[in-house]
Formats: sequence, C-alpha cells, structure tokens
Amino acid sequence: MKGLDNFEANNFYHIVNHAVGNENLFRTADNYRYFLERYSHHIPSALETFAYCLMPNHFHLLVRVRSIEELSQDPKFKGDVHKYVMQKISNLLNGYAKAYNIRFDRKGALFIDYTKRFWVDSDAYFTAAINYIHQNPVNHGFVNNLGEWSYSSYHSLISEKSTKLKREEVISWFGDKEKFVDFHKQNQATLSDELEF
Repeated sequence: MKGLDNFEANNFYHIVNHAVGNENLFRTADNYRYFLERYSHHIPSALETFAYCLMPNHFHLLVRVRSIEELSQDPKFKGDVHKYVMQKISNLLNGYAKAYNIRFDRKGALFIDYTKRFWVDSDAYFTAAINYIHQNPVNHGFVNNLGEWSYSSYHSLISEKSTKLKREEVISWFGDKEKFVDFHKQNQATLSDELEF
C-alpha cells in the first residue's frame, strides 16, 4: 500500500492523516492552536518541520527525520528509527484525540488507523510538497488565496517572527522570500492520486 514508507534518519517525508468518516479534527481556532502546541511538545525530538497545513478534517506535514546522533540524545530512543518516530506521532494523535473527545463529549477514534508517510525522494518532490501543502486550503475551496488560511506554515515562513520551522532552509531552497512567494502565486499545486484516502 502506498504511503507506508518506513522512517529513516535524515530522510524527508510527507505525512498525512485524516479524521475517521465525516468527522472534523478541528472545530474551533482553539483546536488548531492546541494541536500545534502538542505537536511542539511531542515531535521536535524526532522530526524537523519544513511545512504544514491543518485542514478541518486532515493535515499535511513535510518533515525530516533527525540524525541518529540527535535521536540518541533521547533516552527513549532504542535504535529503531521508524518505531521511535511512529511512537512520537502516536503520542501526539492519541493525546489530541483524548482532549478532543473530552472537549466535545464524544467517544471513539478520531484519526484513521494509519498515518500515511511518503518518502520525499527527489528535489522535485520536495518543491512540489511544500507548494501542495500550502495550496491545500485553496484546492479544497476553503479560501481563494493561500495567504487567507491561518493554519499553515506559509505565514510563519514569510514572517520575521521566531519559529520552530526550518525557515531559512525552506526560503533559501526557493532562492529568497520574494521567489518563495512568487512560486506559490504561479504554481497551483497538484500531487498524484497517492494522497487519496
């Protein structure tokens, strides 16, 4: 099945997960903020984040797995990179789902059973993934312009404010901030059907 690549140190991945059925993952602005807060708690020891977009019923991430040396700084890392990263993601999703269920008085699973992860194995895929992730709200008809969507990394990447994103690497990949913005304006994003759930 596509989207079940194993995590390996130093590799880039496009990560996607979706709510079960017709549920939403995020109903309020506080939900989005809380997810990002928990993301900042669970994920940085395993992954560096280059881009993200949180949509009402799914999310996209572009990440790089940290080096073995960095992973080894966590006493919980026992040498299995894939298992370690998956545990971090599981902790994030399970913790968020528990809080969400309490907040909205619901029961049961919130996320689908598996988190899709696609190895970003080329420069072209890296570029396309960043653009696709940021264009997602436009592609799904939530906004007319990607700058209108508050819950993606686009704003943080073009901002001067402090961020945990790998901003300098992303911006320099496109050349500079102006070229980054121009690329997004000129390229309506599409990726293959591999991302369909």
